[in-house]
Amino acid sequence: MSDEPQESTLPLDETEAARAADAAAQAAPANAPESAAAPSPEQPTATAEGPRLPPLWAALLPIVIMVALMVYVFGFIHDAEIYDAAHLPLACSIVVSCIVGIAYGRKFSDMMKGIIERITTSLEAILILFMVGFLISSFMISGTIPALIYYGLDLLSPQTFLPVGCILCALVGMACGSSWTATATVGVAFMTIGTGLGINPALTAGMIISGAYVGDKFSPLSDTTNLAAAVAETDLFDHVRAMASTTGPVFVIALVIYTILGVGVTGAGYDPSVATGIQEAIAETFWINPVLLLPIVVVIVVCAMRVPGLIGITVSVLVGIIFCVVFQTNMLGSDGSMALADIFAILHYGPGIETGNELVDAALSKGGLENQMWTISLIILAVSFGGALERCGAVQRIFGSLKERLNKPGSLVCATLGTSLACDAVMCDQYLGIGIPAPLYVDKYDEQGLGRNMLSRTLEDAGTMWSPLFPWTACGAYQMSVLGLSPFAYFPFAFVNVLSPIFAAITVLLKRNIFWADGAYTNLLGKTKMKKPAAAPEEAHALAVANLERLRAEGKAPVVSQ
Repeated sequence: MSDEPQESTLPLDETEAARAADAAAQAAPANAPESAAAPSPEQPTATAEGPRLPPLWAALLPIVIMVALMVYVFGFIHDAEIYDAAHLPLACSIVVSCIVGIAYGRKFSDMMKGIIERITTSLEAILILFMVGFLISSFMISGTIPALIYYGLDLLSPQTFLPVGCILCALVGMACGSSWTATATVGVAFMTIGTGLGINPALTAGMIISGAYVGDKFSPLSDTTNLAAAVAETDLFDHVRAMASTTGPVFVIALVIYTILGVGVTGAGYDPSVATGIQEAIAETFWINPVLLLPIVVVIVVCAMRVPGLIGITVSVLVGIIFCVVFQTNMLGSDGSMALADIFAILHYGPGIETGNELVDAALSKGGLENQMWTISLIILAVSFGGALERCGAVQRIFGSLKERLNKPGSLVCATLGTSLACDAVMCDQYLGIGIPAPLYVDKYDEQGLGRNMLSRTLEDAGTMWSPLFPWTACGAYQMSVLGLSPFAYFPFAFVNVLSPIFAAITVLLKRNIFWADGAYTNLLGKTKMKKPAAAPEEAHALAVANLERLRAEGKAPVVSQ
């Protein structure tokens, strides 16, 4: 999903990106500059006659209650059979947000409009989730994921598994433009391969998340990549170029760490009989041949052709079913045939494959529409909380006055990163982590002579990269359901995701790795060279360049090296 859900995990075309930008602009606080984004006509504003902004304590109240309830659920309820989900804390926080909004002059109908608007923007993500459930089931019964596990155990060793697996996840994520599709296909396989190689499952999951989100960020097919460029009003490829300046170095750092961790793996944790048992169970249940890997190629091809996401996944599901009928006759009915009802049952309830090997059965039990409903319900509650928090005036109160204190690129970038992370954590949606800070800070980027791709890059360094690291967000819930581990477990090992905002903040505070409005780029060595200017609205670009020239004249911005 990086790649969260609205989250459409497959490409937005230019029209969809524009619609996403419009939706994000409607989420802008009422006091955001007109040049950045006009507020929605229905968005309540703080006027003497109308709704009032809540005081800071009241604006923070829904967030504090949400965090407290999350801490209670995940920290103090030690019996998972009693309760271990984020749904009820979010539901309670939605109620508190509505009470705050009504107490300060909002109508309940206004609060409901905000909630419904956010749910509406998430409908494509929900449809994608339905289809991903079908996709996983079809790839299980076709033998595609079992074959990937089987051959992966032959080709990978404990020492090479982590860096090679991370690169492969990145390649699939880049080709598909979707972190969600990458984790649901090769990610599921790698979880089982890692177990067979004696690798800590949390470390494997962190590696998968890192690779999948690198691919998502480098892909022009990614929905969040398109969205970030759209809300910053810059060119898609200018944004991808800027993303490479943070995600690229962090990816290299992560690969070095994974390589070191792999070299440090001793034979003590690796029991060859485990891998052999997995392969034998798969071979006894499925017909295994390299041709079974073709459905993954189909996924990559349809995405690379920019086929709309739902159509692309539907085609892939049909290919998986065809491969099952042709190659996996043992998956069929007792008479060698498969009734339509059998196919419906597998797609709805999951494959229910039993091999006699507990590790294999656990890996191949994923998929199906029913298994997606937990995640879908959490996404609906998460985006509803985000919509209620916007409409009650909390976002405007908390972040509205911060921007006046931001007078340097370092503080501006850190504030943008912090706001994106806060929106991820308390509004539970990566699209809000991208869409809210953009109109809030865009005029400050122009004021400090920065390129619009500097803004778009910063939005993704935090808003997208940290979205799967909270178990109550849409992305975190999805990855938890697919990989079978809480984000709290894999958080320490998702090095790319964890380090991206840290790397971005440190380099800018050191006055490096900065894109300027006129096309100049201050690299990691502190040298400023002239490059191609990032696209921006004409008037805003002229203003940003004039501000940059003034700052250079005052000695507050670097001069381009000859």
